[in-house]
Amino acid sequence: MRATMNLDDPICLCFRVSRRKLINFVKRERPKVPSQLSECGGAGTGCGWCIPFLKQIHRTISVPDATAELEQLSPEEYARRRAAYVRSGGGTPPAGAEVLPDAESSPGASTSG
Repeated sequence: MRATMNLDDPICLCFRVSRRKLINFVKRERPKVPSQLSECGGAGTGCGWCIPFLKQIHRTISVPDATAELEQLSPEEYARRRAAYVRSGGGTPPAGAEVLPDAESSPGASTSG
């Protein structure tokens, strides 16, 4: 398991929009508000889980020296947190979106064997 997310890991799991794509979009298009990142492959318009992270990306590119929680999450932890968000009723991924990881396979869950 990698320690942190890299540039090619998807931030928007519903539409598979990578961090690299979002960063390049912000640098190229200079969106005035984070919600304009939805113009990048529909990011943030599915279940809504990635919206706080889109705001972080917008802030870290717009404000030098800003830090983001993304710098501390592994791709597996990010996906696990999104699954918990969706399962708790936080949002509904669109048809064809990335499948949620099994609750039983998440870290800390007990397994028999």
